[in-house]
Amino acid sequence: MRKTASKCLFGQQDVEVKSHTIVYKGFFRVYTALLRHKLFRGGWSDWIEREVVDRGHAVVVLPYDPKRDSIIMLEQFRVGSVHVLGAPERHASQPEASPWLLELVAGMVDAGETEEAVAHRELNEEAGLKADQLDYVMSYSSSPGGLTERISIFIASVDATTASKYGGLASEHEDIRVTEMPRSEAIALLAEGYIDNAATVIALQWLELNKERLLLKWELQ
Repeated sequence: MRKTASKCLFGQQDVEVKSHTIVYKGFFRVYTALLRHKLFRGGWSDWIEREVVDRGHAVVVLPYDPKRDSIIMLEQFRVGSVHVLGAPERHASQPEASPWLLELVAGMVDAGETEEAVAHRELNEEAGLKADQLDYVMSYSSSPGGLTERISIFIASVDATTASKYGGLASEHEDIRVTEMPRSEAIALLAEGYIDNAATVIALQWLELNKERLLLKWELQ
């Protein structure tokens, strides 16, 4: 059996970008890049033209109440899940999709802002919560084939009874319903396919795998 490599063979220095041109600037920015890269068999690739979408980077927070064993979930509209705008039908084994998704607290990282600051800000703006403990979980590229966005996930210890009923900023066209949900119910919805956005799936699975270790850490702090 082939062993997994401990690190990538190539790095940033093994890509040559000849041109990098912005072709659209709105809520997202779209670039056209002309580039080439080194090949595993040796030498360089041909010059390749690729479109790259730059929407910035984001922070996601899982608000968890360890005393009540519950999670604060958000429900809000997402344009990328509207069928007539290109969203695909879901797999036949899953429940019918809705453009209103069950998600976690999340927000974009502004220039010069730390990820921890984003986590605290969004907890308050979207759910009316304050973190008693805040732990970094992991980060990942959401769709590296053409999107620059990297998402960092945090988990926050919160008092679920202090959560607001609704959240979000009207100036950002946010309309959020806030719900406290038993952890077991959230995991059941995940298993049934109701929760299907990547950051929420990853965060909930991480909590299931690491809950005991996390609770021990929080008790010692």
